[in-house]
Amino acid sequence: MQRKGLIRVSIMLFVLTFIHITVYADAGQISDDTQECLDCHAIYHPGIVQDWKKSRHAVTTPKTAGKAKALSRRISSERIPGNLKNNIVGCAECHSLKARDHADTFEHNGHEIHVVVSPNDCAVCHSVEQEQFSMNIMSMAEKNLTENSLYQDLQKNILGTARLGKNHLEFMPADDLNRADACYHCHGTRLQVKGFKERETDVGELTFPIIDGWPNQGVGRVNTDGSRGTCSACHSRHQFSIETARKPYTCKQCHSGPDVPAFKVYSASKHGNIFNSQGQKWNYSSVPWEIGKDFKAPTCAVCHISLTINSDGEVINERTHQMSNRLGMRIFGLIYAHPQPKSPDTTIIRNTIGLPLPTDLDGKPSADYLISFEQVEIRREAMQKTCLACHSNSWVKNYFKRLDGNIAASNDAIRTATQQMQTIWHKGYARGLSNKGSIFDEYIERRWSDAWLLYANSIRFSSAMAGGGDYGVFENGRYHLSKTLMELQDWLDTREQLNK
Repeated sequence: MQRKGLIRVSIMLFVLTFIHITVYADAGQISDDTQECLDCHAIYHPGIVQDWKKSRHAVTTPKTAGKAKALSRRISSERIPGNLKNNIVGCAECHSLKARDHADTFEHNGHEIHVVVSPNDCAVCHSVEQEQFSMNIMSMAEKNLTENSLYQDLQKNILGTARLGKNHLEFMPADDLNRADACYHCHGTRLQVKGFKERETDVGELTFPIIDGWPNQGVGRVNTDGSRGTCSACHSRHQFSIETARKPYTCKQCHSGPDVPAFKVYSASKHGNIFNSQGQKWNYSSVPWEIGKDFKAPTCAVCHISLTINSDGEVINERTHQMSNRLGMRIFGLIYAHPQPKSPDTTIIRNTIGLPLPTDLDGKPSADYLISFEQVEIRREAMQKTCLACHSNSWVKNYFKRLDGNIAASNDAIRTATQQMQTIWHKGYARGLSNKGSIFDEYIERRWSDAWLLYANSIRFSSAMAGGGDYGVFENGRYHLSKTLMELQDWLDTREQLNK
């Protein structure tokens, strides 16, 4: 038995030596700590190591990356700590960084490491991107959902377990596992270390942290160092491919439902048609990204994030990780489309009757919490720079005129639906807030919320993303919105007749 064990050890050492020589020989300077990680994880987690091998991190040191020309630079921090500057970015450089800040830090084979890598860790090299993302509404997605009483009420009546009450159906709050698999999959969970546990492994007994809310890669995840967000929501670990982040499938992870149908609209649009037929020939890795040469039609990243240039090398739009920088109006209706919030923390917003909504029930914006219409125009002009790289001025002008008209029309329809719902509440045909009830737990209330959460949103997204046509009418738009208005009125008229 002892001899067989020695043979296994010898074979493993030979394999590790071979891997070290063939895989990493041309990868630049690897720190001893990272090499130690790779030697084991190449055997136990080969998928992770192979992914990392294909990354720019595996072949570039921060010092080398910092020498790139301004428009081609992929790191934004001017000063990198000396112990990191000359090493390629490997396991230890990320998972042992700022160890004292992470509640999940644990001793692992003589090293202090943490499982969760946060935006604060990435900020060592990507400080500008981290700062921009912190101003992005996505970074606060967990808080904006958890600490908004109306959103929590809607969530409970969607995710909760149904019970037969005395006179109506009741929904119990969903458990953490259900929530983590549903809304918080995208919004992000709150990671909490509940202790540490010893586990028997192939290499002996090892200690690991117990983290509630893990795994998760939601955009507003609360990390073990207290930071919010996760870069891996778009830059999938451990390759962190810019190509992956620039393709629309990454955004599809969270923007494909009827409430935010961005990917479905994109797929139905002319832009999506061109991407599907020609996109395999495009260059998704170039920095900066040249319109017309590297790609033919925009993806999500082109319009909202990426640094783009024209054929003369002139900048069309700077790179930004604050996605609202090029968005004036927030077309995701709550319950109306409205100017973008000033702060990414929308829990501070209150309308005139104290509800945590960016508009009154009649559609009037809560102006103190939203950007001005002058700022809306500035952001719109930034977006239009991208459009004008391929389209004429008249095309772009009329396109946005049409979008404004559709936003106004959908808001008008929701105003009518809300007036109908207010009459239903006032007459006592549904409980509503004035009777200390939910506004989402009765069928007719759910039909009202369908009107603005699903159908009006679909109309606006279809118009904003050059979808138009069938998607904004019969697929999930105007037909269903007008039908819902009819149902609300018919439901109200029926109750009135019964009441007589």
